[in-house]
Amino acid sequence: MGSDALLNPGLPVRVFAWIMLAFLMAPVLIIIPVSFSSAQYLSFPPPGFSLQWYERFLGNKDWLAAIWVSIQVATLSAVLTVIIATLAAIPLVRSDFSRKTLIYGLLLAPMIVPVIITAIALYFIFARIGMGGTVIAIAIGHTIVVMPIAVVVLSATLQGVDSRLENAAMSLGASRFQAFRRVTLPLIAPGIISAGLFAFLTSFDELVIPLFLGGPNAQTLAVRIWNSVMLEIEPTIAAVSTFLIALTVLIMVAANLLKKARRWA
Repeated sequence: MGSDALLNPGLPVRVFAWIMLAFLMAPVLIIIPVSFSSAQYLSFPPPGFSLQWYERFLGNKDWLAAIWVSIQVATLSAVLTVIIATLAAIPLVRSDFSRKTLIYGLLLAPMIVPVIITAIALYFIFARIGMGGTVIAIAIGHTIVVMPIAVVVLSATLQGVDSRLENAAMSLGASRFQAFRRVTLPLIAPGIISAGLFAFLTSFDELVIPLFLGGPNAQTLAVRIWNSVMLEIEPTIAAVSTFLIALTVLIMVAANLLKKARRWA
């Protein structure tokens, strides 16, 4: 029995998977205890337990302002991404027109172009029209960066929906918009939720775009972390990182519960 287990080709794969999982989880398992450290500097293992860095994080108006800016940017970016990606995916999947491949390639281009190139180009554009250093400018930049993945996700979701269902609704008297809203939209809702969550989390963590497009009144949490690391290194960074980890886990759990609720309904 033991020799069969050793000869099982799935065993090395499982062992490798657990090793990779441990490697990926190691920073999380280190940063969370450090955020509760009683030391006045970054050290692991922490010499004692303390909430001083969370108090400094949540009691600092600059950190809280950065969180609020990030929430605004991420929310606006997620909404814009979902709307534009949905409107782009529908004709790409349901229609057959000339230059379809070209348009699809243009939509996926930001995935290939380095983010810093996109940030520099947007910086000159928004500076010329007077929108530099605003929440809207950062949100538009994040929308451009996230758009390719959202288009891919929604295109794949639409391809899994039978277009005959929408045609049947229109044959029964529904308009094209009504058929889409009442038939297709509920069916692609999981893809829309996934694209929106991906856009929100990516925008919340993205650094390069707000470094170029942000300003004194539009400093995201990622930029605030960057500035803090450059100027001073203290366990407050660990508390902020733990906050971001908890936020990500919370959003993913909420999305999973929402998908299960829709399935049960």
